[in-house]
Amino acid sequence: MVRTHDEPSTPAEGGPAEHGTPTNGSRTAPSGAPDGLGITLSLDAGRPLPELTAAVTGACDRAEEQADRTVVIVRLPDVPAAARSWPGGPEPVDIQQINRWERAVRRMERLPALSIAVAIGACGGPALDLLLVTDYRIGAPDFRLLVPVNDGHFWPGMAVHRLSQQLGAARARQIVLWGDDIDASRAHELGLIDRIETETDDAVHTASVLMGRISDRELAIRRQLLLEAQTLEYDDAVGAHLAACDRELRRLTAPGAGREAGGTR
Repeated sequence: MVRTHDEPSTPAEGGPAEHGTPTNGSRTAPSGAPDGLGITLSLDAGRPLPELTAAVTGACDRAEEQADRTVVIVRLPDVPAAARSWPGGPEPVDIQQINRWERAVRRMERLPALSIAVAIGACGGPALDLLLVTDYRIGAPDFRLLVPVNDGHFWPGMAVHRLSQQLGAARARQIVLWGDDIDASRAHELGLIDRIETETDDAVHTASVLMGRISDRELAIRRQLLLEAQTLEYDDAVGAHLAACDRELRRLTAPGAGREAGGTR
């Protein structure tokens, strides 16, 4: 389910709802973002996969409609133990649904808006997928990465690819092949989460204010360069970096750019 608080909207199953309005029988937690700055996606991992896909797609739609300096808050509440089996849920799942889900997650990963995840308790299945594509990750002290396994085997979705990209093959192998849960301290040590905070709403608010100033298409370009650096050789990557440098030079020499750059860098 998606909840936004930038403006009221009509609640819909699996879609946007007015901030503070219960959807799918659950209570809305405060987003933690300042008014007018954030779009909140609150994930209920127990919902059917098509509803989860629609929720992520809806959040992406709204983020792309907003002006720069919008922040997407991805709230990942504690998932039930049954969520370890992924893709689980009350209904059968086919490969077309998996493909649509992966495409929605990829779209989230490439948004021009900054994304902040706040994870409480066990984080597994679809919550893990979303955690791995956010820019800044806050975990509660009881955070626990619940690896998605079926009959002892790690789910072979794109989380495997992202774990390898972000942690390196050796550390990712330990998680994927052994399937051990990871607590907050270990996740922070590995870089899977950036901060461990008891008052997660306060942490989200602070991060939204400080990091929202750089939430724009320039951020998306730098994020993409980071992602491509894991797979491209220097000669293949240098063209994109030079193009980004040229864009930055033109931005810095544009009228009024000096004051903005001085205030946000």
